[in-house]
Amino acid sequence: MKTAALHNLGCKVNSYETEAMREMLENAGYKIVDFHDVADVYVINTCSVTNMADRKSRQMLHRAKKQNPDAIVVGCGCYVQTSEKEALADTAVDIIIGNDKKHELVDLIEEFEKNRTEIDAVIDINEKGREFETLHLSEQSEHSRAFIKVQDGCNQFCSYCIIPFARGRVRSRQLNDILDEVSRMTEKGYSEFVLSGIHLSSYGVDSGASLITLIEAVAAIEKVERIRLGSFEPMVVTEDFVKRLAEVKKVCPHFHLSLQSGCDGTLKRMNRRYTSAQFKEKCDLFRKYFDNPALTTDVIVGFPGETDEEFEETKKFLDSVHFYELHVFKYSKRKGTVAAGMKDQIDEKIKTERSAVLIKKADEMSEEFRQSYLNKDVEVLVEEKVKILNKEYGIGFTKEYIKVAIPSGQCEIGDIIIGKPVSKLKDDIYLLA
Repeated sequence: MKTAALHNLGCKVNSYETEAMREMLENAGYKIVDFHDVADVYVINTCSVTNMADRKSRQMLHRAKKQNPDAIVVGCGCYVQTSEKEALADTAVDIIIGNDKKHELVDLIEEFEKNRTEIDAVIDINEKGREFETLHLSEQSEHSRAFIKVQDGCNQFCSYCIIPFARGRVRSRQLNDILDEVSRMTEKGYSEFVLSGIHLSSYGVDSGASLITLIEAVAAIEKVERIRLGSFEPMVVTEDFVKRLAEVKKVCPHFHLSLQSGCDGTLKRMNRRYTSAQFKEKCDLFRKYFDNPALTTDVIVGFPGETDEEFEETKKFLDSVHFYELHVFKYSKRKGTVAAGMKDQIDEKIKTERSAVLIKKADEMSEEFRQSYLNKDVEVLVEEKVKILNKEYGIGFTKEYIKVAIPSGQCEIGDIIIGKPVSKLKDDIYLLA
C-alpha cells in the first residue's frame, strides 16, 4: 500500500482543504502517515500571507524531499499560486497545484507517476468567472467541532494583503452543497459547525445569497447544536443582520470582527473602507442584541506611517470597545502589496514595543471577560480529554469561547454540559462545577 503524508500551513480554510485532500488520498487507497515518517507522497498545503509564510512553505517542501528523495513532493495552495515561477524552479517540488485545482490531486499524482515530468497545475486565479472549487469532507480531525468552507476569494485589496492575488475574486459555495455536508457531518457525531471563508462576509455576493440566510439554513438542520462564525468584516453588520442573528439560538455569541487599527488615518492607508466610529457602531449592535457577547479582533501595529499619536488613538479605541480577545500582529512587509512600497516604514524595535503594550492590554481584557462569567450558568461542548496537574479532565468551550475543564468521570467527548465556572484551574482554563 502506498503511503502519503500531509502538512498544512496557514488558515482554517487551508486546514479544511488539507483534510479534504487527505480524504481524497485515503479513498484512492493511500495509507496516511505522519509527516515526519518516510512516505511515498508528501503534500504540503502552503501559505503566502507573509514573507515568513513563504519561507516556511519552502522549508517544508525541502524537508519532505530530504526525508525521502524518491518521494513525490506536491506543493499546493497560496505560496505556489503567488510564486509559480519560483516553485517551478525548485528541484524539491515535483507537482505544483494552485488554488482551485486541489480537487485534481490524485489524477495529477497518477499522471506524474506515468511520465515522471514536473507538473504545473496553476491557473490564473484572478480571471473572471471562476467558480467555487467544491471539496468535500465526511469527517475531520477534531471530534466535536467541524470547520466548513463556504466561500473563497476576496475583493477588498487591503494595502498590506496578498490574499486577493493568491485566492482570486469572491466565489461562494452552493447552499445545498453546504447543507448536505453539514448533514453528513452530524451523522458522524459533529454538533458544532464553524462557517469559514477567506472573506466570509462576502458569502453570496456573487450568487444572490447572503451570510444570514446561510446561517439560518444551517441552524434548521436538527442535529446542529451550535454555529460559530469565522472572522468577518464589520461592514456586513447591519441592525437587520444582528437582529436576525440573535433570533438563531444556535449561534454562539462569539464574533470576530477584523479591526486592524483604531486610528482613522491608518485605516485609510490600509484601504480598510470604514472608520473607527463605524466599527464601534457594529460592536454596539452586537451588545444591543446579545447579552455580554465575546467580541474579538485583530490589530496590526507598526503599519507604515503609524506615528506615536496614531498608536495612542488605537490604544484609546481598544479601551473604548473592550474586546474579549485581541490578536496583535507586527506589520510585516509583504512583497507584491501596496504597503510594501509605502514611505515611513516603522523600525522593528518600535513595532516590538507597541506589540508588547497591546499584548499586555489584551491579556487584561481577556481575563476580565472570563471573570465576568464566574458563577454563571454556561453551556460547554466537551472536545477532548487531557491531564492537568495529574488529573484527567474533559476540556471544552462555552458558547462565548471560554475554555473550561470538567472532571473526566462527569463527561464524555461530544457531551454538552451546563455548569458554572467557579475558579481558575490553570492558565486560561476554568473549572466547571
